[in-house]
Formats: sequence, structure tokens, C-alpha cells
Amino acid sequence: MKMFQSIIAALFLSLAVVQTGLAEDLSVDVNTASVEELAEALHGVGMAKARAIVEYRDENGAFEHIDELVNVRGIGLRTVDRNRDRIELPETPAGQ
Repeated sequence: MKMFQSIIAALFLSLAVVQTGLAEDLSVDVNTASVEELAEALHGVGMAKARAIVEYRDENGAFEHIDELVNVRGIGLRTVDRNRDRIELPETPAGQ
């Protein structure tokens, strides 16, 4: 019985590690992503904050730098810092 419990515990642990690894691979372009994509990819960003990002982007234009996200209501520097490796901002050529 102990061995069976150990096997089950090991399976759950390995699934958790695999899921964490998959989640770490997510990245998102904050200038083109949908509300759902933002909420799924970014730590600490649910549907409400993702909606705020899209609304801010629609009203103010594309983000030019990741740190501009702190201008979005509900997004602070800590949230930006936690997601730096997940946020993509394709470079736009000068003059565009």
C-alpha cells in the first residue's frame, strides 16, 4: 500500500513539474494579444487586468516599452517584473 501511495505521489509531482515547465514557455505580444491570451500567459493578470491592457492599448496606441504597462490601471511594476520574460514587444522601425 505504501508503494502505491508513493507511485501516485510521484505521478502528481511529475505532472506539476511538467505543467510548470509548459507555463514557463508562454509568451505574449502585448500589442496584438487578445484579452484571453494575456490572461493565460501573464502571471497575476486575470481577465479584468487583461481587459484593462487591451483598453489602454486601444486608447493610447501600441506599447513601445514593457515598462509602459505600469500606466495601465491595476498593473504595477511588480507584475511587469514577474512577466518580463513572457512579454514580447516586436521592434518597430523608426518613423512608424
